[in-house]
Amino acid sequence: MSAFEKPQIIAHIQKGLNYTVFDCKWVPCSAKFVTMGNFARGTGVIQLYEIQHGDLKLLREIEKAKPIKCGTFGATSLQQRYLATGDFAGNLHIWNLEAPEIPVYSVKGHKEIINTIDGVGGLGIGEGAPEIVTGSRDGTVKVWDPRQKDDPVANMEPVQGENKRDCWTVAFGNAYNQEERVVCAGYDNGDIKLFDLRNMSLRWETNIKNGVCSLEFDRKDISMNKLVATSLEGKFHVFDMRTQHPTKGFASVSEKAHKSTVWQVRHLPQNRELFLTAGGAGSLHLWKYEYPVQRSKKDSEGVEMGVAGSVSLLQNVTLSTQPISSLDWSPDKRGLCICSSFDQMVRVLIVTKLHKI
Repeated sequence: MSAFEKPQIIAHIQKGLNYTVFDCKWVPCSAKFVTMGNFARGTGVIQLYEIQHGDLKLLREIEKAKPIKCGTFGATSLQQRYLATGDFAGNLHIWNLEAPEIPVYSVKGHKEIINTIDGVGGLGIGEGAPEIVTGSRDGTVKVWDPRQKDDPVANMEPVQGENKRDCWTVAFGNAYNQEERVVCAGYDNGDIKLFDLRNMSLRWETNIKNGVCSLEFDRKDISMNKLVATSLEGKFHVFDMRTQHPTKGFASVSEKAHKSTVWQVRHLPQNRELFLTAGGAGSLHLWKYEYPVQRSKKDSEGVEMGVAGSVSLLQNVTLSTQPISSLDWSPDKRGLCICSSFDQMVRVLIVTKLHKI
């Protein structure tokens, strides 16, 4: 691919904020997005922005008692577009951004900070009930149905006597019919655990030797296809989730991408073979996954095992001197993307030529 044909990553709008921003998310079916974080005075903040004529207009600023770490629209309907957030005190809240004074749903979900959140079953993505999953420093991963108060529908916690590990990332997947659904969780010691919510069992676990910063299935609403896991020390792994071997698990390929921690991975909603990773040195890398000729083979005993593909780097750019803390593709406009970084900036990016890859 020549330099002219390569996708380019362009910083379209940059805006400095007066607080530390931890997460940013597009509001579905709009040119709006939310940023979440904490003020220096120790309170939480949600801001709602709209892109207007190449600039950002602040529509609303909502201050809350506790710093807000993460958020998702994944379990809401397109009509309501409620934002679910996890905060430093372990609270899960769901907000109507039009009337955000009191949450429409509130539960003290965890004993410590909620590091990570994901949603499924809303926005027409994924079959089955709307559900939210939260992962916390207290070592537990909990699944919530916003229609059910107080108690989680599933709670994955360390067994008695086992050390509790800090859960850094969670992701829903396999939600291709009313019954099937999995949650994948990544921990600070490099553990990755795949929980089957249909059978309420641990389906698979592995360890990638470095803390797992971000996990994402290429699609939530299809039979499990690929899972990307990013970690400290600049590595990421792509697992082929179609074929599970009884002892070897899932086949994977790993790549040393950045010189520092890979904080985030996000797949392009319009093309699941393309994904963006965000690094601790303020850089973004755009990757393409290539499938092998055959995705499975038989081992010496005749048991099916997966075959991993390969990844190629399409483009990279350094945007900031500080880590990029969050990243989100627009679900509606291909190539439109937002990211936040620890230099208290939010950036709207345009990635070009994605339709040609």
